[in-house]
Amino acid sequence: MTLRLLSVHAHPDDESSKGAATLARYAAEGVDVLVATCTGGERGDVLNPVLDTTETWADLPAIRRREVAAAAEILGVRQRFLGLVDSGLPADGDPLPDGCFAALPLSAAAAPLVALMREFRPQVVITYDETGGYPHPDHIRTHEVTVEAFTAAADPARYRGSGDPWQPQKLYYQATLSRAWFQTLHDATLAAGLESSMAEVLDELPPDKLPVTTRIRCEAFFATRDRALLAHATQVDPAHPFFAHSREIERQAWPYEDYHLAHPPPGPNLEDDLFSGVTP
Repeated sequence: MTLRLLSVHAHPDDESSKGAATLARYAAEGVDVLVATCTGGERGDVLNPVLDTTETWADLPAIRRREVAAAAEILGVRQRFLGLVDSGLPADGDPLPDGCFAALPLSAAAAPLVALMREFRPQVVITYDETGGYPHPDHIRTHEVTVEAFTAAADPARYRGSGDPWQPQKLYYQATLSRAWFQTLHDATLAAGLESSMAEVLDELPPDKLPVTTRIRCEAFFATRDRALLAHATQVDPAHPFFAHSREIERQAWPYEDYHLAHPPPGPNLEDDLFSGVTP
C-alpha cells in the first residue's frame, strides 16, 4: 500500500513553521507527502527587515512562490497551490477584501481541496483546529474547508465533476508550538545554565486547550525544518527568538511534534505514528 499524507496550510511558510520535521521524516521514509497551500500569501507582510524593500514588495507574490518551492525541496515533499486569494489580516471591524479566501462561500472555497483530495487520495490529512492556531481569517477558513473536504470528497453527490470519490481515513490538527513546548524548552535551557529567550512568549501564551493524542519522533529532522523555514526569507527574521534556543537541548527535551486526532475519535493510548490503524 502506498502511504499518502496531505498537509493543508493557509499560506506559503506555514508548512515549514508547523509540523515540518514530521513531513520531512515521513517523506524520507518513502511516504508520498503533499502540501496543499490554499493561498499565495499575496497580502502577507515582509517580516525580515533586511528584505523589507520596495523591490521585495513589488514582486512579493512571485517571491513567495519561489520560497515555498525551495522549502518543499528541502523537506523532500511535493507542494500544490489551490489558487485562492490571501485575505490579509484586516484590522478589527474592517471588512474582508472582495473575493478573498475567507470571504468566499464555503463550497467555493473548499472545491479546489475536494478535487485535490480525490486526485491525490491521501489516507491521512493534517490541518489546523477550529481556532486556526491563531485568529487569522485564512487559518480559520483552512480548518473549515479541510473539514468540509474530508467528508465531501467521499460523497459522489457533492462537488460533481471534480474526480472520483475518496475518503481519507484520519484527520489531524496541528498541536505544535504549544505552551507546554515553550515551557519545557525554557526550563531545559535555564537548567543547562543558558539564557532563555522564551520568557516573553510564555507571558503572552494562554493555557493549552487542544489535547495531544499523537507524538511523532522527528528530532533527526529539526535541522531540515530550520533550513526549510529559513528558505522563506521574506517571512522569517533569522534573529527571531525561535532560532535562539539550542537545538541539542530541543532534541533532548522535546524530540517530537504533536498532533490531535480529530477523526476517528482517539483511543486511550498516545499514538506514535500518523498512519497507525490505516487500512488498504
